[in-house]
Amino acid sequence: MPDSLRTLLFVPANRPERFAKAAAVGPDAVILDLEDAVAGEDKDAARALLTRDFTDLPVIVRINPVGTEWHEADVRAAAALRPSAVILPKSEEPAQIAGVAACLAEVALFCLVETARGIAAARDIAALTCVQRLIFGSVDYCADIGMAHNRDLLLPARSELVLAARLAGIAAPIDGVTTRLDDPEELAGDAHHARALGMAGKLCIHPRQVPVVKAAFAPDAGEIAWATRVLASGGGAASVGGEMVDAPVRARARAILAAAQLP
Repeated sequence: MPDSLRTLLFVPANRPERFAKAAAVGPDAVILDLEDAVAGEDKDAARALLTRDFTDLPVIVRINPVGTEWHEADVRAAAALRPSAVILPKSEEPAQIAGVAACLAEVALFCLVETARGIAAARDIAALTCVQRLIFGSVDYCADIGMAHNRDLLLPARSELVLAARLAGIAAPIDGVTTRLDDPEELAGDAHHARALGMAGKLCIHPRQVPVVKAAFAPDAGEIAWATRVLASGGGAASVGGEMVDAPVRARARAILAAAQLP
């Protein structure tokens, strides 16, 4: 599984006619969703439709949470499919998470943190050797807390996930969805905000969200020009455009130019 996951596009697992169409818009990964996108009466049929043969992109499966009637069958199906990763919703208890990972063998595990208990345990969750990524489920988190789904109000939770991932030495977390489908400016603003906080990508719920999010997480021309000037300034302390440049600033410049090389 590559570290550069900027756009992860959901598609209901019971809609196989959409699988290839989702891959065709060019996300970094396709998520076949067995959870929220599929009604209870359709869960068994959706599970039977899981496949990886529609694309060369990473295919991720979101299973149902621990404790639901569909969870164990989902885990068995995912283990048999061997997708690029499995997303575990309502990740809260490190021991439960480790148990799920053991059943999945060597399939990468992404933990969807979307409750108060999950945020409180984020550092312990990220420290598990079986966990490759954290994902923020902002909509469910707001429902759990009883708060408005407001970008500024969610800053502490997003920052905690970024810090938890960094302390554990794993890839930066993935941000949750923007539910508005008809406002690309809001989507771009959310994505830019997540990137500025240190998140690495964002979940998408509609194909037209993919190019907007991908552009927001890619360095723009101004950033690339700045990074190029910084790295041309030599070693030690220097001044570039009136700004002091030293080793940490050059590290940021190198990261920008590396990100600019991503497709």
